[in-house]
Amino acid sequence: MFRDRATQFRDRLNWQVEVDAEGFETDQYDHADTLYVIAEGKDGLHQGSMRFLPTTGPVMVNDHFADIAGRAVSDPLIWECTRFCLAPNAPGSVAALLMLGGAELGAGLGLRQAVGVFDARMIRIYRMLKWSPMILGTQGSGRDAISVGFWTFGTDVTHRMALAAGVPPALSRNWFSRTFEARDAA
Repeated sequence: MFRDRATQFRDRLNWQVEVDAEGFETDQYDHADTLYVIAEGKDGLHQGSMRFLPTTGPVMVNDHFADIAGRAVSDPLIWECTRFCLAPNAPGSVAALLMLGGAELGAGLGLRQAVGVFDARMIRIYRMLKWSPMILGTQGSGRDAISVGFWTFGTDVTHRMALAAGVPPALSRNWFSRTFEARDAA
């Protein structure tokens, strides 16, 4: 996952990110309390991922992008989602699977919204999946535009994302339940 993040953010998008000697792109928001939604292939390899953190602690939107959002976001029912990453040669269905995973995470944790920072390229993906954010603010223009927005969680969203991903809704709910049952049992 962290190597694919380096490939996407440093190599493809030319963002100024830190990459360590092992080729991992990580930052101060990748720590023990971070939750990741990860899509893996049948071979067990990373195909895509995104990161979730509660906005009641340090998050990118408050630490680096509050000027774009127009305010700080701190609410236990709003979590930040960042580092949406697709592995090189990931199947086209992975973006929908990640969005489904995010919708299941939000619903399963009883969250109201996610807040995220995204570039102009992502707007097309969100529209295609029919889950576009409410944009709080944008800086820049064209392909260089960076925006901050809210995605609202709900059962209608989870169902719509399951259909977009081609996954039966009961199966995606089961993935979430099994993940957190295993985590709670540990």
